[in-house]
Amino acid sequence: MLVQAYNLLAHAFLLFLLFSYIISTHIHACKQTERSSLLSFAHTLSSSPLNWTSIDCCRWKGITCDQDGWVTRLLLPSKGLKGGISPFALANLTHLNLSHNSLYGSLETQFFLSLNQLEILDLSYNRLSGELPLSLPSSNIRTVDLSSNHFCGAIPSSFFQQASNLTSFNVSNNTFTGYVPSSICPHSSPSLRLLDFSSNVFSGNLAPGLGKCSELQVFRAGRNNLSGLLPEDIYNATKLEEIALPFNSLHGAISDKIVNLTNLAILDLSFNNFGGELPLNLGKLSKLKFVTFDFNNLEGALPPSLMNCTNLVELRLGNNNLEGDISMLDFSRLSQLTKLDMRANNFTGTIPVSLYSCRSLKAIRLAKNHLEGQIQAEILSLKSLSFLSLGGNRFTNLTWAVKILMSFKSLHTLSLAGSYEGEGMPSDDDMVDFHGFQNLRLLNLADSNLNGQIPLWLSKLKNLELLELGFNQITGPIPSWLGTLPRLFYINLSNNRISGEFPKTLCRLPRLLYGHNIASQADQYEFELPIYGRSSSIMTTQTFPTHILDFFAATIVLSKNNIVGDIPTEIGQLQLLQELDLDSNNFSGVIPDQISNLKNLEVLNLSMNLLSGIIPSSLASLNFLKEFNVSYNNLEGSIPTGTQLQSFEASAFEGNPKLCGAPLPNKCEPNKGIGADNKNNKDVHNGLIQLPWFYIFAALGFIVGFWGVCGSLVINKTWRYAYFRFIDNLQDMLLYVMITVPLNRMKRRLRG
Repeated sequence: MLVQAYNLLAHAFLLFLLFSYIISTHIHACKQTERSSLLSFAHTLSSSPLNWTSIDCCRWKGITCDQDGWVTRLLLPSKGLKGGISPFALANLTHLNLSHNSLYGSLETQFFLSLNQLEILDLSYNRLSGELPLSLPSSNIRTVDLSSNHFCGAIPSSFFQQASNLTSFNVSNNTFTGYVPSSICPHSSPSLRLLDFSSNVFSGNLAPGLGKCSELQVFRAGRNNLSGLLPEDIYNATKLEEIALPFNSLHGAISDKIVNLTNLAILDLSFNNFGGELPLNLGKLSKLKFVTFDFNNLEGALPPSLMNCTNLVELRLGNNNLEGDISMLDFSRLSQLTKLDMRANNFTGTIPVSLYSCRSLKAIRLAKNHLEGQIQAEILSLKSLSFLSLGGNRFTNLTWAVKILMSFKSLHTLSLAGSYEGEGMPSDDDMVDFHGFQNLRLLNLADSNLNGQIPLWLSKLKNLELLELGFNQITGPIPSWLGTLPRLFYINLSNNRISGEFPKTLCRLPRLLYGHNIASQADQYEFELPIYGRSSSIMTTQTFPTHILDFFAATIVLSKNNIVGDIPTEIGQLQLLQELDLDSNNFSGVIPDQISNLKNLEVLNLSMNLLSGIIPSSLASLNFLKEFNVSYNNLEGSIPTGTQLQSFEASAFEGNPKLCGAPLPNKCEPNKGIGADNKNNKDVHNGLIQLPWFYIFAALGFIVGFWGVCGSLVINKTWRYAYFRFIDNLQDMLLYVMITVPLNRMKRRLRG
């Protein structure tokens, strides 16, 4: 009886659990219409890793439902989705995140028709295109992120009409045109905190209206085509923490009203045309951390109040017309300062001693000013310094500077170009027991008319990757050890007085050999401050900054020296080389065919030398060649036809009287056509060598034959007697044949 009661209770409990599960499943099961809508979306994908197969869509990956089974969240970021985007019939959806996929298509009006409850929309980092619909779908929407797509056209003025709760709007990195919407807040979105219009094609002036965005914290519109003045009312948006408008054409002075923005931490107005003096009370912005005014037309002295911005982390004022004695500025309170860039201004004085109190400094650039004096040993207190650029000033005593700076263990970048005019290159005698610069990657001592030779102490810089010694008065040969530096891939020794030959060891630079394994951190290294220049020359100042060391092309530049001899055939080993400049030297011989092995070569300049022979047809295989020049040599024959070489201007071939064919105006004679010049310089070279070898072998044959016979007769007495007996017998036989036989014939004829 007791057992039966126990079994009855057990069955009842199981039935209760089953009933509860059925009820629970029924409550949370998704709606069939929404399941169909989701499956319709999944079927439009060409690549779908979703694996949506179960009956209840609320249990699918990326789906969240409410207690009634309505889908409220669809979150599928970075899932590798590929295909077209389609409308969703999900009336209760509040969060839609399909970012970082490969979806394409446009956001047509019907896409939003049923998304009346949407609060978060994130479709960033896809391939969506087309224009935006006339308005956002929901008055509840708070965040819209459409960045990094291919959207175009103007943003409709009605787009924000229903978005009364919008707090964040990001459409950066698209191709939107027209005016930047600036009247969003007063009409529709008073709670807006972030506006990001950067990296588009917006143009025209910034219209007033942003000042009414009382909650706005971040405003970005950099890398567009904006012009005109900053609207005055922007200084009324007192909660602004970031203003970023770089790479536009904005102009005018920075208003004194900027001091109203007391919460401002980031101010980036670089690469514009702002002028005038900086506001005297700029130091009232005590929360400033990042100030970037590079590449404008600012003038006057730095306001001393700027030194009150004790939270400053980065201060960049390069490429303006600022002036004044910076040694009078007190940097000692800027304890958090990590990067200071004041390059290309008109500052005077010496390096401020107070700067050495900023123990967090990682980068200092004071290049291209009018500073003077010597580097002080106190600079060594900056233990974290990795980037130092002081070139283009009037400093003295280079040897002393190098002796001090070589003690920096953290220093990666050192540029002193143009600062020590006419001094001597620090010699090996001056650098006894040199063991410094162990982590140095870039060394620039160019443009200073330094005299002397390339010193041996440079051979100890095992981490050096870029060496710039151009535009000096360096003499002597290129040292053979230069080709042994394991990381070196950029060498510029142009415009010196270097003599001797091209060392064959330079053709074995480890970093430029195909398949050579260099540590990955070498390629990924980033400069603390951007270096402005084109990829093939760190000397050229352009408005294209890069932080990446690997931005610079693998380069050997030896132009305008006194180098003689042949271009070594071993140069074909440098298969990763991208630029080779050997112009304006005294190279002779032929152009080696092995240059055609340099498949990554983009620049080849062999002009103004003494090269002869033909242009090897194998150079046509250099598919990446963008610059080519062999002018003013002694080349001959026809320029290889049907190749990339003929796409260059005639000036690249002029100054070679015996050279013919397009693009030169003089046509080749029939016997100088393609058939006559079909041989490459390897064949010509071999033909020139075969002629002397013929005479050499003939002479050797004569010597060996003569002494093989006569030598044996001199040494061996028995052979000598036998030889002369043989000669006597041979002589008697010849006399008999030549005299006796003809006489007997004559006698017979007389008798007859």
